[in-house]
Order: sequence, then structure tokens, then C-alpha cells
Amino acid sequence: MSGLRSGQVAAAAGVNPQTLRYYERRGLLAEPDRSLGGHRLYPTETVTLLKVIKAAQRLGFTLDEVAELLDAGEHRHGRHADAGLRARAQAKIAEIEAKIADLQVIADTLRAAVKAGCDDLVECAGQPCCPIPFTTMGTVHG
Repeated sequence: MSGLRSGQVAAAAGVNPQTLRYYERRGLLAEPDRSLGGHRLYPTETVTLLKVIKAAQRLGFTLDEVAELLDAGEHRHGRHADAGLRARAQAKIAEIEAKIADLQVIADTLRAAVKAGCDDLVECAGQPCCPIPFTTMGTVHG
């Protein structure tokens, strides 16, 4: 029986060994075989899979979304049109662009507050020239 032990896989993929067990519980990784001594033995492909998962997370996908993408990749036949990477990436781009737009509004508002000389939040809120939209702050996506 051959394979890589938890520490070897974790080191090669640049993750914490506890991440392996967590991903197993989440269903992202299959439960590995065990050595006669009871040690987990992962196939070498696990390192690549872990790197793919971490890369997808850096691109903004949640672990649930990563799991769905991995599942869609394994079941290519008969999958829904919105299950693949292309459709998910387009949706993620739209989500990120909306966040960027919200952050740009926030940055512009803060620049206006600095330019207006706002120094006290409560005092500024009572001034008609205050650029901070206290009445509409709940509209930012989050």
C-alpha cells in the first residue's frame, strides 16, 4: 500500500494538516486509505486537488462553491448549464464587480469627508454639508 502521509500532502500543497481532515469532513477530499499502522495514505493527486481548492478560494469561491465545481467536474454528463466553471466564473465576476463598485462609492465618500474637513462623526452628521450619507448607509452590498 503506497501513498503520501498527511504531513507530506499538507507540506507539498502548502496547507495545514488539519485542513486535510476538514476538507474530508466537508466532502472535498475522499477519505484516504490507511496504512497497517493506521496512518492516512493519500494518493499523490491529492496535492494537485488541494492546490486547485486553494486557488479557487483565492479567486473568491467559497468552499461550498468549490465543492459544487468539483462535483460538476466529476459528473460532466447531464449537468446543468450553470454548474460549470465558466458560468460560475461569470457569476463571480459580476459579484466582484458589484463589490468593487460599492467600495469605490465608499472610497469616494471618505475622500469627500476628508476634503470637507469632517473631524467628528457625530458633529459632521448634523451638518447639511456633510458628505457621509448617514440615511442611506444600509444600501451597500455586503
